[in-house]
Amino acid sequence: MPDAFTFEKRRELALSILTKGERTSRRAGSFLGQLIVDPTPMTEAQAKWFDQLVERAGLPEAEEA
Repeated sequence: MPDAFTFEKRRELALSILTKGERTSRRAGSFLGQLIVDPTPMTEAQAKWFDQLVERAGLPEAEEA
């Protein structure tokens, strides 16, 4: 399940998480910033971490992807 989101959707979700700013570590913020500007498909490990960040942020848009 390497990359379930399109680049545009991934960018939108990452921006939403950063805008919320709740419980975001420096490392997670850096990772999310990378996702906003880099259209390269995520690795399986990155996709898993991103899914965790999206879920932790409680973003309902993730279910629509």
